[in-house]
Amino acid sequence: MPHTHLKVGLIGLGAMGKGMAGSLRRAGFAPYVFDVRVEAAQDFAKDGGHACASLAELGAACDVVVSVVVNAVQTEEVLFGKHGDGTGCAATMKPGSVFVMCSTVDPNWSVALEARLEQLGLRYVDAPISGGAAKAASGDMTMMTAAKPEAYAQCEPMLNAMAAKVYKLGDHAGAGSKVKIINQLLAGVHIAAAAEAMALGLREGVAPEALYEVITHSAGNSWMFENRMAHVLAGDYTPLSAVDIFVKDLGLVLDMARVSKFPLPLSSTAHQMFMQASTAGFAREDDSAVIKIFPGIELPSAKTPSA
Repeated sequence: MPHTHLKVGLIGLGAMGKGMAGSLRRAGFAPYVFDVRVEAAQDFAKDGGHACASLAELGAACDVVVSVVVNAVQTEEVLFGKHGDGTGCAATMKPGSVFVMCSTVDPNWSVALEARLEQLGLRYVDAPISGGAAKAASGDMTMMTAAKPEAYAQCEPMLNAMAAKVYKLGDHAGAGSKVKIINQLLAGVHIAAAAEAMALGLREGVAPEALYEVITHSAGNSWMFENRMAHVLAGDYTPLSAVDIFVKDLGLVLDMARVSKFPLPLSSTAHQMFMQASTAGFAREDDSAVIKIFPGIELPSAKTPSA
């Protein structure tokens, strides 16, 4: 199998990370994996790979470490331990090893992280991801990357194993995170607009299944309408991407634009919608639950399996 001389580790076996680790395994790697849920790592390793008991163990074993956690705070913990206590993987990674950061973060934080890791003799790839759990599992997701050539040279086989499209957007950190944040601007606004449209249809007495069928075959369709409003029709708000993810990500969008005093009226409105949904008790539900902020509508009930 190819690339077996390169040892790769992946941290975070959530909806995206588990699929990415599986893609690495299909490509011929035997990935080292770590998750705070010990059983998740052990279950993955049953079909190939290695479950690590600690971040330090994973860091010591690998030439490339891929981090698939929620945000910058968790990434800091992965690298440097809680409160910087040194229990993260950075303390044991060999000089010249590569850290691939797949979270959606402030681009300025990502730039600063590259400099911090260089001081430790480590290479860095700013590599946010998009596509959802299904595309992560099939190796068809998108990576928006920025890195120095020597970092790319070492980890390119792993990147190509995990993603169908690996965009190289710059030769230093920051550009990947900027493009991801702009993607999240559109994703958040599209979900909010889709929810608003479906809510109006319900208010006006339109059959939701009929509305969904027409819109998904008309010019008003979007990928987010087609995907997320299917969750609403099913009455299933199991979080594939939670409301609070867009509270965070649209907040990052607004933070980035605020520095250059750039107006984002649609992003601001969408952010307030997700904030309202979060404070109304839907923070951990699927982001399609933003539709629940609209008054005077009756949402479809959850489908029950037939006997």
